[in-house]
Amino acid sequence: MNQFSYVRPSSLKAAVDAVAKDNSARFIAGGTNLLDLMKSGVVIPEKLVDINRLPLKDIQLNGNTLHIGALALNSELAAHELVTTHHPLLAQALLAGASQQLRNMATVGGNMMQRTRCTYFYDTTMPCNKRSPNSGCGAIGGINRMHAIFGASDSCIAVHPSDMCVALAALDATVLVTGPKGDRRIPFTDFHRLPGNTPQLDNNLAKGELITAVEIPANAYTKNVYYLKVRDRASYAFALVSVAAALDISNNMIRSARLAMGGVAHKPWRLYEAEKALAGKAPTEENFRQAAAIALQSAKTYQHNQFKTGLSVNSIQTALLKAASV
Repeated sequence: MNQFSYVRPSSLKAAVDAVAKDNSARFIAGGTNLLDLMKSGVVIPEKLVDINRLPLKDIQLNGNTLHIGALALNSELAAHELVTTHHPLLAQALLAGASQQLRNMATVGGNMMQRTRCTYFYDTTMPCNKRSPNSGCGAIGGINRMHAIFGASDSCIAVHPSDMCVALAALDATVLVTGPKGDRRIPFTDFHRLPGNTPQLDNNLAKGELITAVEIPANAYTKNVYYLKVRDRASYAFALVSVAAALDISNNMIRSARLAMGGVAHKPWRLYEAEKALAGKAPTEENFRQAAAIALQSAKTYQHNQFKTGLSVNSIQTALLKAASV
């Protein structure tokens, strides 16, 4: 690893200033992804700004809104009574991610900031527009089994790896950030970016901005929810596809639905048209099958990931059936 300086500020302003004034500086919390990137030579910061002293670990209800500090640990959040009671879909997604050891270190903000696990991104001998803009995309003509079927571009077909973020996208969360120009709020579905012509940009944070919290509004998805993760092995593996399914069912009718997928796009992929198709319908296998088919209408596959379309349809249908049967 390259040599770097290390600072540990005790205030938000000092942390933001340290990164805003240094183009090579990076925030670090649990370090479960950043340190891997540094060891691989993918990211070479000259300064690490440790934010663990900042007061960003709270998990509390503000009125009917769940407020989650950016430094809350994934393991703590998954087991927290406010999460298991009010947003069980989030708890399920967190428990599907990584391993217990990593969840004990990983923070909410860090989970949101983690980068793709595309092998071409990590291999510095291969072309990758995300790692080195305008160098090409090795995955498009290479081994692309794990890659995107939605929202990709000619520049990048990598996928976002988080499970937690899929649930937060489905639950209409909001990201709170602070930076040199003050505080702002970003709808979670707008936080991460599609690759377009700038795949090196994973999200819409400006230089020096720091995630301070995530907020989830109250909703009716406290019972009929299910997070399904399909992967090559039972643990410590990233999703081939994942589905966050949440249903509001009353008198055998779906009043509303929330659906999002992971492992299929550069960002958590919300299935808006499938949600609309389910509203007002009975929670039947046939209606779930139709919604799944609608969700895959815009899918585009590559040489090695054509199986993902069928796998996605089956996964959506299975997640909805399991959610409805809770």
